[in-house]
Amino acid sequence: MRRPYRKLNIDERRILATMLQTKATKTKIAEVLGRDRSTIHREIKRNWWHDDEVPQADGYWHLTAQTLADRRYVKRRKLEQHEDLRNEVIGKLKTGWSPEQIAGRLRIEPRAPYRICHETIYQYVYSDSGQSQELDRYLPERQKKRKPRYARKARDRVFPLETSIHNRPDEINDRSQFGNWEGDLMIFERAQGNANVATLIERKTRYTLLLRNNDRKSRPLMNKLINEMSPLPANARRSITFDRGFEFTSWRELHKGMGTKSWFCDPQAPWQKGSVENMNKRVRRYLPRDTALLSLPNRYMKSICDRLNATPRKCLGYRTPAEAFRDELMKLERR
Repeated sequence: MRRPYRKLNIDERRILATMLQTKATKTKIAEVLGRDRSTIHREIKRNWWHDDEVPQADGYWHLTAQTLADRRYVKRRKLEQHEDLRNEVIGKLKTGWSPEQIAGRLRIEPRAPYRICHETIYQYVYSDSGQSQELDRYLPERQKKRKPRYARKARDRVFPLETSIHNRPDEINDRSQFGNWEGDLMIFERAQGNANVATLIERKTRYTLLLRNNDRKSRPLMNKLINEMSPLPANARRSITFDRGFEFTSWRELHKGMGTKSWFCDPQAPWQKGSVENMNKRVRRYLPRDTALLSLPNRYMKSICDRLNATPRKCLGYRTPAEAFRDELMKLERR
């Protein structure tokens, strides 16, 4: 869940100013304050004091920063302060004007006593005062709740460097260790809705699982993987390698739910998990893109898995994946 944004308070600004004087990095300051690095960067940029007459006074000073921030906050509350401006804006909204049209018209009106930007109008509409008047229903594109303007998460936070496939241990790369899987999601035509199939293949034995899902959201998918794979011994589900699709952004749930580690390919490099990509091609023989997944009985999905796992593979010395997988499980039981 996305955390609500909180403005820095005077104590945080004091710590920030002190650490800047000691040449601390923005990353270190963010860690100490428990904030995003981008928050610290914006705070310094917005509230850095510039003095043309005394350049030596340039810098980040916590009291000055607090004053500048307070001024901006008061400026944003223009609609709260001026009743005549507020009534005019609300009247225009009710007649079908967009916030941008209202702000633009006020800029060219020679007798308009105030100027306002469209962002201020949007903020008021979605404020407690605006919501109590249900002003959002007058917007051209109504939303129950306003989305953050810059809500995209940094990719290095979703898939951190330590989970890169380049840091994957050698025993996984050379397929000498049992229990390491590759995962992917097979998508179908839009007419089939959000139905999809998760494909999982164990790297050493090529044993395959096909899991049908009715949702493409990441958390339900991870819950499905946990439910299906938890009955296996822990050493039979050590890790799964994914690509960087949004379907896998809740990968941390796998470790919480069953102790399985996640690895990720480079961006736009699905060939780095070649086993599951090749398996998808085999599965497409039975599940083409126009398949009506929801109409298929569970026994049909199981029959596809059984057929794939009962086919001899040259890389296994012409044993079947089912035989190889069963042998590995027996080795774990004997330990």
